Amino acid sequence: MITGFAVTVAICAALVAAWSFVQAARKKLPDNALLAGLAVVEVLLVAQLVIGVVLLIGGGRPGSMATYLAYLIGCLVVLPLGTFWALAERTRSSTAILGIACLAIPVMVLRLHEVWAGASA
Repeated sequence: MITGFAVTVAICAALVAAWSFVQAARKKLPDNALLAGLAVVEVLLVAQLVIGVVLLIGGGRPGSMATYLAYLIGCLVVLPLGTFWALAERTRSSTAILGIACLAIPVMVLRLHEVWAGASA
């Protein structure tokens, strides 16, 4: 994995998470600007998927292939699932749900980076 890109993804997701929690504290519903922030993070995650696949094709091998692929693909589904749940509910807590989904991304990206470096457990 490319360390700088992984850090960028994690920071962007953390910033959108903070934004979500501020909006939740202000009793705001998810708005278009917040959804656009989520879309930016999702685009970065798609780019991370492409980078991960290219590295695999190029001969790189993670510590555990199954764990690596699970985190690589799992990162992609967290935000859409959180967004679907938040838009179905449309309450102040739905904004917090988006923040929680965004907080999961830096953790998953860190773990993805660790697995790529050779930590298999």
